[in-house]
Amino acid sequence: MIRKAVIPAAGLGTRLLPATKVIPKEMVPIVDKPTIQYIVEEAVASGIEEIIIVTSRSKRAIEDHFDASVELEDVLERKGSLAQLDQIRSISRMAHFHYVRQARPLGLGHAVLCARRLVGDEPFAVLLGDDVFVGKTPCLQQLIQVHEETGRSVVAVQEVEETEVSRYGVIRPLPIRERLWDVESLVEKPQVAEAPSNLAVAGRYVLTPDVFDILECVGPGRGGEIQLTDALSLLCQRSGLVALEFEGKRYDVGDKRGYVRATLEFALQDEVVRSDIFAFLERYYAREGTA
Repeated sequence: MIRKAVIPAAGLGTRLLPATKVIPKEMVPIVDKPTIQYIVEEAVASGIEEIIIVTSRSKRAIEDHFDASVELEDVLERKGSLAQLDQIRSISRMAHFHYVRQARPLGLGHAVLCARRLVGDEPFAVLLGDDVFVGKTPCLQQLIQVHEETGRSVVAVQEVEETEVSRYGVIRPLPIRERLWDVESLVEKPQVAEAPSNLAVAGRYVLTPDVFDILECVGPGRGGEIQLTDALSLLCQRSGLVALEFEGKRYDVGDKRGYVRATLEFALQDEVVRSDIFAFLERYYAREGTA
């Protein structure tokens, strides 16, 4: 049973500057909820009980968001805004939250390593805050099911265009069954000619605790950082790693285009907002057509 999840949230969010100069990228809202809340909700829907968020000194707003807000709750209660009150109270009650600081930006692998004492000696999940998933079954739950079946570490993967492989960690796959592969090795952000496949790691992991020993020993990789991909490549040779092509949709909300697409599609799921958007677009294109 996977009880704990690590959410690395110490990055600077440079792809969304200047919005993220002061506001943590994880707190940038998609419609009316910060991105990281969608991540936590996926974890909780997958059975996670304890959330470990790796932050930095500029990310205090994340801790405040998942804490109780007594003053706000009192105001909502006095106003009789009971639906909003229940919504606000539910945020701090979704799971048990723990925080650990990554003092220096030494990479994703180092961020995961920072959570070692809180995770302990048990399998755990990692959810990257740049990736929001939607689907009938939560992406993380799909990975947990594969881990329970195989006993091995699992990564989510998706097919990407050849021109996009240099943005991702890419696996060298050996087929097990439909949508499931044994991972022979991984390459972090390869050039197109060097990519072993077009199956890219997609921001969700279930890992066995022996990955921590590897992270302790692995040296700096691409960019001078401790790369989780490098540790997972070594994990393939030790205890094994499998990759699942998840069912559902992924939004890279750390990228401007992905963020806008996610905002539009999530907004269109709200009946009131959807009608307003369509009305606005009709007026907009009518004006553009006559300009």
